[in-house]
Amino acid sequence: MEKKIINTPHAPAPIGPYSQAVQVGSFLYISGQVAINPVTGNLEATDAAGETEQVMRNLKAVLHEAGMNFSDVVKTTIFLSDMGLFNSVNEVYGRFFDSDYPARETVAVKGLPRNVNVEISMIAVKGE
Repeated sequence: MEKKIINTPHAPAPIGPYSQAVQVGSFLYISGQVAINPVTGNLEATDAAGETEQVMRNLKAVLHEAGMNFSDVVKTTIFLSDMGLFNSVNEVYGRFFDSDYPARETVAVKGLPRNVNVEISMIAVKGE
């Protein structure tokens, strides 16, 4: 199967040697997104809920570039700087899905890029 790199200026440019997303057949693998505003290149959120809002907007932009949306997402991974942020992140995250939520794990990690509190990656599948 052919591998297609997905890139959009409406999500932050990668801060390392990786792509925003890679599409293989009907599967889309989206790299972890943090709360960088793609217009300014800055971290502007002041709390975990604000970070999650920006992260989800970034993910939405990548999905859109690939011709997909949140209803196509089958798996997410949420990385948190502290599990105490779970409820506020979960509340914002949940607003982006109508129902039929994707499979997911949420883990607390020692550190995240740019010292953010939230990073989310996704796998989506375009229906036939």
